[in-house]
Amino acid sequence: MKFLESDGLLELLERNNLITTKQRQFITLEKGKMRQKLKRLANAEQQLDKSFPDLVDIVVAFNLTISKGDKRPLDEELIMRVVAKEFKLPFKKLDPLELDIDIVTKTIAKNFAIRQQLVPIGMANGMLEVATYHPDCETVLQDIEAANQLKTTACISTKTDIQKILAEFFGFQRSITAAESHFSAPNVGGVDIGNLEQYVRLASTKEITSSDQHIKSAVNHIFNYALDQRASDIHIEPKRNACLVRFRIDGVLHQIYSLPKAVHAAIVSRIKFLSRLDIAEKRRPQDGRIKLGANSEREIEVRTSTVPVAFGEKAVMRILDPEVVFQNIKTIGFSRRDQVVYNSFMHSPYGIVLVTGPTGSGKSTTLYSTLKEIATPEKNIVTVEDPVEMVHEEFNQIAVQPLIDVNFGTILRNILRQDPDILMIGEIRDRETAAHAVQAAMTGHLVFSTLHTNDAVSSIDRLLDLGLQPFMVTSTLLGVMAQRLVRKICPDCTEIIEVEAEELRKLGLPVTETGTIQLRRGKGCRHCRGTGYLGRCGIFEIFPVSDQSRKIITGNYNLEELKQVAIREGMTTLREDAWRKVKEGVTTYEEALRVTMS
Repeated sequence: MKFLESDGLLELLERNNLITTKQRQFITLEKGKMRQKLKRLANAEQQLDKSFPDLVDIVVAFNLTISKGDKRPLDEELIMRVVAKEFKLPFKKLDPLELDIDIVTKTIAKNFAIRQQLVPIGMANGMLEVATYHPDCETVLQDIEAANQLKTTACISTKTDIQKILAEFFGFQRSITAAESHFSAPNVGGVDIGNLEQYVRLASTKEITSSDQHIKSAVNHIFNYALDQRASDIHIEPKRNACLVRFRIDGVLHQIYSLPKAVHAAIVSRIKFLSRLDIAEKRRPQDGRIKLGANSEREIEVRTSTVPVAFGEKAVMRILDPEVVFQNIKTIGFSRRDQVVYNSFMHSPYGIVLVTGPTGSGKSTTLYSTLKEIATPEKNIVTVEDPVEMVHEEFNQIAVQPLIDVNFGTILRNILRQDPDILMIGEIRDRETAAHAVQAAMTGHLVFSTLHTNDAVSSIDRLLDLGLQPFMVTSTLLGVMAQRLVRKICPDCTEIIEVEAEELRKLGLPVTETGTIQLRRGKGCRHCRGTGYLGRCGIFEIFPVSDQSRKIITGNYNLEELKQVAIREGMTTLREDAWRKVKEGVTTYEEALRVTMS
């Protein structure tokens, strides 16, 4: 009998104050009752042993809390950490992003790995590391060493993690291998016009059909995996001899898989099919969208973009989760002053509100959250977007379609006939769009839009450069908000550090304190994959157009003078807001400097 199926596990848990003597006796009694009941139903003792849960499963099922200490729930991970310590083996929380699919799937046979509940996780200096559920695994490790002619070391992991890795990796590898054999063909006849380096080589190629089950499974796995890892973007990139799959997580790209080049075209074709794009068109960029049913209650929007690059066709998918896109505007990260100012923008009867920042700074999230906050049955909210990022029933959303000459200008020329109360224009790109936005604001409509400027006050420069007259700006613009996204410190590994105020001032942070300051950072742990960061939040700079600002804009306009007036009237700059979040322990000073570097 293995240790995790014996009473020795209960003795270990009691010795480490994870369960009491009474709880141990109760679990032993219930285990006996359960075994007798299942024995009556089972045809044989051998069948019973296969179906009977081990003690870890039984203990976890009782939903106990630690008998002494901080009253944490007694879960599988906590039990296995104690077991690992007892057997003097390291415990490892398995992170799929750190594993090599070839090592996991090609080192040990799938049936053997499932039967023994172990998974190979790494290779270094000719030594194979295996994560196992059972600590008494010496014989199994010897069998692996004999089969692979490799020295093998073990670490302990949870059964849940091991089973999930085995199911996902072997399932994905099986799909990719089958697809590779199907789509690989001898390079003896045809031309790969998508690859700039292979235009001389002749090859016959096979195109994907929508019924190909292996590619369907592989693409479904990529989507599920991305949602599991909180990815905001999926990149499918063709290289000379491989197809790379990368995820953007918390603003940083991570390489996930390097797949055989033979399956690249098939995967992209499947994605284009789901996005309702032209599968045969490989020379032009295309945009589309997919709606994923992640579970019975949750639907995810995916925006797809394909473009031809040097080695084939690249696909990028932006994942738009309603839980992320639609947030409570009160908890989005505003300071008290900024919250009051932005509320005044939202509830104004007319005027223009601009949100500025680079691509990926959270502008769409802010605008969608704002519209959802002010949406009521009495208001007609109309959006004009390129493309529509997140479909929402409370808004009337219009998509720009340049191929049929439906652009911002042509839509806005007719939009007032739709009797809108509130307008959201995806982006003010040219004079025509800016003029229509001003016209809508002048005729009593509240208009939200975006601009690409470095800070809030510089938006005035941009509007004037587009050809708007100063009086048009001052009579319609309520205010501008610039924003960025900073990574948040991981709550599971946060620690206090001491930094000299003078050093921070030299770096350009608006530090008013003196001496040593206590700040926070993340040490790096399994939850944040060693980065010290988990999730992101916004930093903001809100510039309300005041009477004094209007005088400067319509008089002898000077951008620097306008900035000074805005600051005197209470505007907090992006760097000041970032520093506020550093002092509150939300993010680090390094992250504040990185994001606000001008």
